[in-house]
Amino acid sequence: MTRIQQFERKAALVTGAGRDIGRAIAITLAKGGASVAVNYNSSATGAQATVDYIHSQGGQAVAIQADVTQADEAQRLAQESAAAFGGSLDILVNNAGGLLARKRIDEMDESFWDAVMAVNLKSVFLVTRAALPLMTGGGCIVNVGSLAARDGGGGGSVAYATAKGGVLTMTRGMSKELAGRRIRVNCVSPGLINTTFHDTFTPAAVRKIVASRTSVGREGESVDVARVVAFLASDAAAYINGESVEVNGGLYFT
Repeated sequence: MTRIQQFERKAALVTGAGRDIGRAIAITLAKGGASVAVNYNSSATGAQATVDYIHSQGGQAVAIQADVTQADEAQRLAQESAAAFGGSLDILVNNAGGLLARKRIDEMDESFWDAVMAVNLKSVFLVTRAALPLMTGGGCIVNVGSLAARDGGGGGSVAYATAKGGVLTMTRGMSKELAGRRIRVNCVSPGLINTTFHDTFTPAAVRKIVASRTSVGREGESVDVARVVAFLASDAAAYINGESVEVNGGLYFT
């Protein structure tokens, strides 16, 4: 692993890091020298594979199971993450999220709506609240949003798009609230990325059409998102706060 040292002696927590974008973010931060807590809920095998890969390349990482929709679990996650690497945190990436299912408004019940809000939006609040007392030296938070926050998402994703819109607004609010504590807060908003998410919820024919509409002519890869997260977490982005960087291959402009 080629080690670029911008994150040396820094501790990072990445939620939902057992696969896809979260895994790529954890590995990219580790390449930069960060010690990384790899959070997962049910993807134990993937999380351990991520940790094992980081270790094999000379990095430091631990896998920590926690359901980030639960306050006590989020609190434990933050505490265990900090304890693993010296007692504090420098970087938090709120990546956990998901569509759960494609349902139109008249197909949803209240429990489904609440579940989508919990995993995509409430989790950002809970984990951030738990991590803040541990970010004693300042640092940065990067929230993972979605193009759906801008365009409303595809069919049956109103709840998901609404939650991600909340993530975007929360990012802006937190960036102002936490600036005095030397904590920057930004967001990265992926478009069509080649992940399990789209393998599960988006037909191949639709993906092909959407990819053809990007100016670069392809789907994104998880590492495309991870590299932007790493930039936002680095000192190179020291004057960027409250922003959302759109990673969509030119599919949608803001």
